[in-house]
Amino acid sequence: MRALLVTSVGVTCAAALTLPLAAPALSAPARPPSQAAESPGSGPPSVRAAELPVAASRAAAEAAGSTQSLPLEPLAAPSDRSMGAGAAAGQGLERRTARPFSLVGVVWDDADAELHGTVQVRTRAAGSADWSGWQDVETHNAEHAADLGSDERSSGAVRGATAPLWVGESDGVEVRVLPEAADPQNRSAAAPLPEGLRLELVDPGPDPAPEPAAETAPEPARAAPVGRTATTATFALNPTPPTTTPVVVPEVLTAESEAASAVNAELAPLGATFIPALTKAETVEAANVAAGAKPYIGPRPGIITRKGWGADERLRERQFAYTRTVKAAFVHHSATGNNYTCKQAPSVLRSIYRYHVKSSGWRDFGYNFAVDKCGNIYEGRAGGVTKAVLGAHTLGFNTNTMGIAVLGSYSSTNPPAAAVTAVSKLTAWKLGLFGRNPKGKVTLTSGGSNKYKAGTKVKMNVISGHRDGFATECPGARLYKKLGTARTSSAKLQGR
Repeated sequence: MRALLVTSVGVTCAAALTLPLAAPALSAPARPPSQAAESPGSGPPSVRAAELPVAASRAAAEAAGSTQSLPLEPLAAPSDRSMGAGAAAGQGLERRTARPFSLVGVVWDDADAELHGTVQVRTRAAGSADWSGWQDVETHNAEHAADLGSDERSSGAVRGATAPLWVGESDGVEVRVLPEAADPQNRSAAAPLPEGLRLELVDPGPDPAPEPAAETAPEPARAAPVGRTATTATFALNPTPPTTTPVVVPEVLTAESEAASAVNAELAPLGATFIPALTKAETVEAANVAAGAKPYIGPRPGIITRKGWGADERLRERQFAYTRTVKAAFVHHSATGNNYTCKQAPSVLRSIYRYHVKSSGWRDFGYNFAVDKCGNIYEGRAGGVTKAVLGAHTLGFNTNTMGIAVLGSYSSTNPPAAAVTAVSKLTAWKLGLFGRNPKGKVTLTSGGSNKYKAGTKVKMNVISGHRDGFATECPGARLYKKLGTARTSSAKLQGR
């Protein structure tokens, strides 16, 4: 798989930029587009709504990825002896060939119904005869969702869903969903499975095309004016960016891409794929901290934008939704597994994004930010990286918080130090914009979860794990143990 190239922007880091510390007014989200399952070759509803030519819509949709939605069928019996004699029959699909995909998940009709049982899949690597062993899919995923009673949750489009699982490029699949025994002594007396179970096979589409080879300019080029033309420089994920400045490459943005980029206009030119890092002094200057005030804010880290990881902006709901402020950060793991390379991380993100929107019926990618195992930071839900964007990451506590997903599964695997460091850097900067102490406490009001009833006031750490607001394994025991380190490092970066 070729390396993804992300783009730096022609902007002077020392330039004084005014960040919007005052929270934007609350925005009521519009009803999401229809979440009907895609047929082969069809474009997403937002493309059809734009009344693009059918051929162009299909070509664009195929280039941006696709989702196969396959109804599950009754299984006469577990498909191997590992499940034990007398186990209750469930639903699934026998081995079959499918169009290429890289991520799997199971969804069902009622978002309020829980799947009490096990979901396992095995897949065949694309272009080979090699099948994987059975892999478990995390079934308890309801806690990653929009708050009860919110416009997003009440849209009528939201479905129940397992966590997505990254399996790499595959073209064959088998799945089994077995119900949990209602009586542990009698496995044949099983709890009913949710109605409308379907297997979702997600193809993330190709990585964004690398920019044309740039000619090295003898002198540093001036920054391009904010507009439809971006200054681009290519570099691989996480190495040191080049010191030379390439020529300007013009690009025409779609209306949706322009809107997603324009909310970061104070940080980078329109169409930029990377928001450059700033030093602490540059960050303080950019944040317009009053003279004499103690600038408790960490240096801005480099952030790969939605365009940088290849988000198809036609999938999401067009309007952005905001809350009043950011009081806390919730750290998650994506539970998608650890079998990805850092070059594949943008593909993982595009797959999760498509699964959240097309399969689960959410308005957009659920988390505000994502971090990969190499410590790269990615813009998540659209709306602006400096703003208080309403996410769908921590059921009951999405209001006035931000969600950070560390890509991977960290229940029994230690998170890479680079990922923990990235969480520290991101929180030091973003929480600092809103005057929050990473080592402090904050009181949040629950919107309703399986741990706290709606209206309950809960005192939490400013940097909390998902399990602090919901009875869940997330963010995994090993990552959760690292949050103390993240809090200390984040506060130190703020100068506390």
